[in-house]
Amino acid sequence: MPGVDLGALLRRVREARGLSQRQLAKRAGISNATISLMESNAVNPSVGALKRVLDAVPIGLAEFFALDESHARKVFYRAGELMEIGRGPVSYRQVGTDLRGRALQMISERYAPGADSGKILLQHQGEECGIIIRGELEVTVGADKAVLGPGDAYAFDSREPHRFRNVGEVPCELVSACTPPSF
Repeated sequence: MPGVDLGALLRRVREARGLSQRQLAKRAGISNATISLMESNAVNPSVGALKRVLDAVPIGLAEFFALDESHARKVFYRAGELMEIGRGPVSYRQVGTDLRGRALQMISERYAPGADSGKILLQHQGEECGIIIRGELEVTVGADKAVLGPGDAYAFDSREPHRFRNVGEVPCELVSACTPPSF
């Protein structure tokens, strides 16, 4: 993400919570070296891996990326104003920058062919749903799995482990919503 120092932001959040790298690593179930590499921007974590670390803090992705933002009330957003909270082959463009106090999170998602939300299944409070606009997306929720195409949709309790993967040969685009904002 241009202009965002992920490592410095993670370090700031960790230190604000009074956690050492070792303590955060233990809570997240990963190695201390991985936290160190993330904070030094030596690795580019998947969204799933970053979510797992942030859940150990605890802080949601939206709140994490909005820490430096302080904007007045905004109602309309142009395409170029959506906030990128994804990294690499998965793009998550969120409507709005600071979702504190909000009940809904809306995201325009794009998965490159073969891209996924990470090997670690996502799990968080709330509900989410989405509608596929273009391409194919394999959605796994608990023991259920389906490949969805344009016009197809999903809705589920986000406390169930879930994962998303583009199984097609073209980019998959969708619009999703999550309540409360926890992604």
